[in-house]
Amino acid sequence: MSREKTTFTGEPRKPTGRDPDVAVVTCALTGVLANRKQCPDIPYTPVEIAEEAKRAFDAGAAVVHIHARNDDGTPTFSPAVFARIKEEVQKRCPIVLNFSTGTILDDVTDQCAYIRESRPAIAALNMGTMNYSKYSAKRKAFDFDMVFPNTYGKIVKLLTAMNEAGVKPELECFDTGHTQGVAPLLDMGVLRPPLQFSFIVNVLGGIPGTVESLQLQTKIMPAGSEWEVIGISHGQWRMLATALVLGGNVRCGLEDHLYLPGGEMAKSNGELVEVAVRLTRDVGRRPATIAEARQILSLREAP
Repeated sequence: MSREKTTFTGEPRKPTGRDPDVAVVTCALTGVLANRKQCPDIPYTPVEIAEEAKRAFDAGAAVVHIHARNDDGTPTFSPAVFARIKEEVQKRCPIVLNFSTGTILDDVTDQCAYIRESRPAIAALNMGTMNYSKYSAKRKAFDFDMVFPNTYGKIVKLLTAMNEAGVKPELECFDTGHTQGVAPLLDMGVLRPPLQFSFIVNVLGGIPGTVESLQLQTKIMPAGSEWEVIGISHGQWRMLATALVLGGNVRCGLEDHLYLPGGEMAKSNGELVEVAVRLTRDVGRRPATIAEARQILSLREAP
């Protein structure tokens, strides 16, 4: 006799066309802030980033989130560098590419260029302005303190480029207002469902890393949306477990947190993915294959 699947609350699951036991595991390979003084294994060059993408893929990730760097580790938005990263990754594995578009600048000309030219399957899109800061309680001082501006004008420019290139926007929401703020974009028709959200927690200026934060975000987002959690720094593993229990997808990687659950520093993104995959299986779910991730996230077919 077949056994009816239930939700984590014990209620029968409603058919959605998406297997709720499958979770997409994403790996954020390098970011823009962490450096080799903090972690010697942060990748900088296109080849190094591609090697880390392969390690993430081999460990079970279906998607890699990518920032570009110059060879000295400083951030770059050069379309040529993003094109080289795509080329190097695709030589090594079929993992889904997600390019960052985040910048504190108002000018997103380079971002629009590499979206149109490289056409990653996904592009991350920051959904609102916020204080973006890091505070040291030990020193009683800020490590950095800035405003991260993301006006609707800036968002619409990036969305227009994504729509023209057939690139799926991943809506990065640091706070509940960012999630609620999709409404006018949907009304304008520049943002089109089904939507894909990333809920970032534990960044000063955004929502805290709690169960309630994720529950509220999932109530605000439009019905039928996909979502993942991005847990920054300490507490990341608890937040990944929370997302998995609540039915979401997960992201790990050296951009978000440098340490394994036992406290030792990770030597590669692959080590972090191994933990996320094990965690996924331990709560009774399984990591999505590349084909499943493309279907779950409503991505165009691979070229």
